[in-house]
Amino acid sequence: MLLTLILNILNDYNTSKYENPGDVIQSSWSFRVLQHACIRTYLNNPFEEQQQNVEEFAQDNDDNDDAWDVVVEDEDVQLLAKFRTMYNHVQVLEVARRAQHPLAGARILLLDKPGNIQSVYLPQKVLTDSYYDVFATLPPLLPEGGPVGILGLGAGTAARILRHFWPAMDIHGWELDPAVIMVARQFFNLSELEEGKDLCLTSGKLHVHIGDALNLSNITIPGGFAGLIVDLFAGGAVIPALQQIETWQQLGEKLSPGGRIMVNCGGSCVEAEAGQNVRDGRITMEETLVAMAMAFSGNKVCMKNLGGSGNNTIALTGPTPDLDVWKQALPECLREGATGWVPVFPDS
Repeated sequence: MLLTLILNILNDYNTSKYENPGDVIQSSWSFRVLQHACIRTYLNNPFEEQQQNVEEFAQDNDDNDDAWDVVVEDEDVQLLAKFRTMYNHVQVLEVARRAQHPLAGARILLLDKPGNIQSVYLPQKVLTDSYYDVFATLPPLLPEGGPVGILGLGAGTAARILRHFWPAMDIHGWELDPAVIMVARQFFNLSELEEGKDLCLTSGKLHVHIGDALNLSNITIPGGFAGLIVDLFAGGAVIPALQQIETWQQLGEKLSPGGRIMVNCGGSCVEAEAGQNVRDGRITMEETLVAMAMAFSGNKVCMKNLGGSGNNTIALTGPTPDLDVWKQALPECLREGATGWVPVFPDS
């Protein structure tokens, strides 16, 4: 889930006073994850038809997704870097290991004024108890041998989980802002993934590409991608291009036969930056799902609502998988991610 932090900064939030990247700053922060309604009523069909099933699933899984909704004391959070680029308000936080919080010991990347979490690095464990873990369920559904592309790499959270469970897989990640890659290498151990360090003898690597992930002339691999993971946000919102049918048609052309796309569509949990064109995250999520379903009319698109306070929705292209077969192909700790999927257009 793209979770939102409320940050009580002891110094003024003034972008003209941003420190240089790489500076280590002693500071105290108080933050908590915003709590949102577990499920909201969808505004337009076909989502109203799915409401009852999604509500029941979310109620069954509500406790798991509230894990981050706990206050962290000021003295348990340190600001490691803060600066502005032409694309982002970059901030890196570290939560002390002593903190009584699921994110204890984590490093967190924030990229916008509302403070939406873009990446999490937990050196002491792999899984994050968030939507990143669902991304790691994708490989068993894909054609064998092909690489996976991540559009919206951030500091590499999804790539790290994928590499842990599927170490032979080659991953190509695109990130728009070179400063994000810089802090990812400095604070999030991204270089380890790029080097393909000895997870197995046939270990794959993460190949980092800096540039616009939707400049689709650059998103090309011989033979196509076995899978794509799309996690593209700007200013705290799913980017507008993902509400366009043409975008999904073009992304579909980048896949090898049988390939699939898994997408973070956001939801009410996403807090966009203030401005004239601010839109509710739930509406943006719905429009993204409709655009995907229209683009892949020959194959059903299915969705999974993560439930709980995050209210995040993940989408998957291709025929709805056999969930039992999918779960059996996954490590036990990932099997929850293969539950609760329902078609966006159930009658198509």
